[in-house]
Amino acid sequence: MSIESFNLLLLVMGLVALVVFIALYFVRAGYGMFRSRSWGISVNNKIAWILMEAPVFLVMGWLWWHSDRRFLPVELTFFLFFQLHYFQRAFVFPFLMKGKSKMPVLILLMGVIFNILNGLMQGEWIFYLAPSDYYTPGWLLTPCFWIGTLLFFAGMGINWHSDSVIRHLRAPGDTRHYLPQRGMYRYVTSANYLGEIVEWVGWAILTWSLSGCIFAWWTVANLVPRADAIWHRYREEFGTQVGLKKRIFPFLY
Repeated sequence: MSIESFNLLLLVMGLVALVVFIALYFVRAGYGMFRSRSWGISVNNKIAWILMEAPVFLVMGWLWWHSDRRFLPVELTFFLFFQLHYFQRAFVFPFLMKGKSKMPVLILLMGVIFNILNGLMQGEWIFYLAPSDYYTPGWLLTPCFWIGTLLFFAGMGINWHSDSVIRHLRAPGDTRHYLPQRGMYRYVTSANYLGEIVEWVGWAILTWSLSGCIFAWWTVANLVPRADAIWHRYREEFGTQVGLKKRIFPFLY
């Protein structure tokens, strides 16, 4: 991919994210607690998550393997960080899920398309288009790398722990809804989304790349409106139990 084509892809992805951000305040994406038959045919949630998240893992792996930079220390470190997240998301997280929820095929396909494009954005920059003297070994000692890495793994930890809290809200056979209260759920109603945003902001900082920024922006555009919808749903169901909890950013929003 030429640098011109790559920059055009980033521009288009950034603009589409803006449209998504606005649209999701008016249309609730029909998965999870907002799943609706109006979104069409649905498939098993576990299968859907594997099919949706595996493509970016595979695309990143292919781009890495065919790059002359694949064993350079900085590029390899980025690769391992990224793949750690998506290995868990594609091949561990789905098998930890409980219940028999389903995901609309339309949502699944949109997720697949985004993940393929995102894999191209991240991998093309890191392994092919970044200037050859950009990610020197000294990058691993820069404030960008260490601050970004701290945020990346802090966000990952918040995300994984919050997912665990959600999974353990109900005993087997219980179908009632509960308001999560542990961990970062003490402060926000969408702690898992908070973790994911922190993680990918960390990625943008540690790679110090426009492609990383576009990914972080997409994460915000997708998850902040959904966190708003979840907050309103919890307010309807649990009323004053929600208390002073914010939607996604503690003490702010």
